[in-house]
Amino acid sequence: MTALDLSSPVAVVGTGTMGQGIAQVALVAGHPVRLYDAVAGRARDAAEEIGARLDRLVAKGKLGAAQRDAAHDRLKPVDSLTELADCALVVEAVLERLDVKQQLFGELEDIVAEDCLLATNTSSLSVTAIGGALRHPGRFVGLHFFNPAPLLPLVEVVSGFATDVTSATRAYETARAWGKTPVACADTPGFIVNRIARPFYAEAFAVYEAQAADPATIDAVLRGSGGFKMGAFELTDLIGQDVNESVTHSVWQSFFQDVRFTPSLAQRRLVESGRLGRKSGHGWYDYAEGAERAEPHTADKEQPPAYVVAEGDLGPAAELLALIREAGIQVREEDEDNGTRLVLPGGGQLVLADGQTSVEFRDVVYFDLALDYRTATRIALSAGHDTSPRTLTEATGLFQALGKDVSVIGDIPGMIVARTVARIIDLAHDAVAKGVATEEDIDTAMRLGVNYPLGPFEWDRRLGRDFAIDVLDEMHERDPSGRYAPSLALYRHAYAVDKREGAS
Repeated sequence: MTALDLSSPVAVVGTGTMGQGIAQVALVAGHPVRLYDAVAGRARDAAEEIGARLDRLVAKGKLGAAQRDAAHDRLKPVDSLTELADCALVVEAVLERLDVKQQLFGELEDIVAEDCLLATNTSSLSVTAIGGALRHPGRFVGLHFFNPAPLLPLVEVVSGFATDVTSATRAYETARAWGKTPVACADTPGFIVNRIARPFYAEAFAVYEAQAADPATIDAVLRGSGGFKMGAFELTDLIGQDVNESVTHSVWQSFFQDVRFTPSLAQRRLVESGRLGRKSGHGWYDYAEGAERAEPHTADKEQPPAYVVAEGDLGPAAELLALIREAGIQVREEDEDNGTRLVLPGGGQLVLADGQTSVEFRDVVYFDLALDYRTATRIALSAGHDTSPRTLTEATGLFQALGKDVSVIGDIPGMIVARTVARIIDLAHDAVAKGVATEEDIDTAMRLGVNYPLGPFEWDRRLGRDFAIDVLDEMHERDPSGRYAPSLALYRHAYAVDKREGAS
């Protein structure tokens, strides 16, 4: 099954920001495009706005004048759904209400031809439920674009329970022909991106609610250590706290209030107070003119230790040994069967976040996971009440000698980056096991849809098969609510690798 022919008209119903963006994508690809909106005059206003966008593309040298003129000629606002009768594809981008969408597609089914592909751009409703009211639900599919649609490459192509393979394939190939990067996805709450991204927000909020760190520090660690483009607090301020919480609540409810997707009480209070983020002038941060910028906690300068003793290879943090040597600090290596730590001159230990807490040990400082310890600009440390001041000072000085800013946070299991990445990896394995999408499509979706530095399976391969499950096992022991219980899929993944290694 191939993409729609460029001579085939495409209709977009709903002319808000997303509808306009989708229409622009189809138009620039070469299709005749019809615009319809239930509110009189909006389709014509949208056509003018799209035309202005095309003019700006020409001014920037991103579109030729002749291409723009041809696109103008192909764009037609219409006053009635009946004027969409000859369209080969109708994409809906109207209000996120099931009854509204079902009524719309019911009307369209009486107008368009039997081979017309019907698609919804819903981000939170069930594709199966929307299409369930149709006489021919096999031709109904989800085409979830990301905002702004003309710029962001990802499109989730969602198959409902009754969607025909031929319809899903045609939608997939059409999105690809439009210059997008499509990923195939089963109809599941949140699809790929909004399902697997939940821990990025949830774990940051959990660290804040536990009073282990403030928003500015958590965001700085996610960026400087985790390699994420934005932290969870600044990103939800940009998205809108009401929008982000609504998606979280929808996924949680759709999974029958699964504890793994529990919304944040702190975010609920933020929404209730009207602090919705940038659009209201205040969210987690204050955006008023002249407001003081929130700064992350950064430790004062300390002297580095003269040497460290490396017990084991440090696992995912092995690169630290080379960096320490390059900083002129002596590394004494000792072989230890279970050693994955650095011993400091004062006798204290420096350990990679593993889901345990410093208070459980005599004199331990934990350090957080980093995407790349060489390029990381910030490292978080955590210490318990019984950790000696000398150990924390030596640990701080060590990372500062490597050129890192240091943030000291509360003694919380999994710290910030480690717990977040472990949960994202777990949800990704669970999604594959349940037939939501392939590993490749999940990695693509998370890199392109939310700009993660690595896809979950890329993280998993880099960290090693035991990292995520070990962190989550330890966290589940300390919080047996089920939120951190590793999925059966993650257990199977780790066990299957163990069996293969044992047989080799």
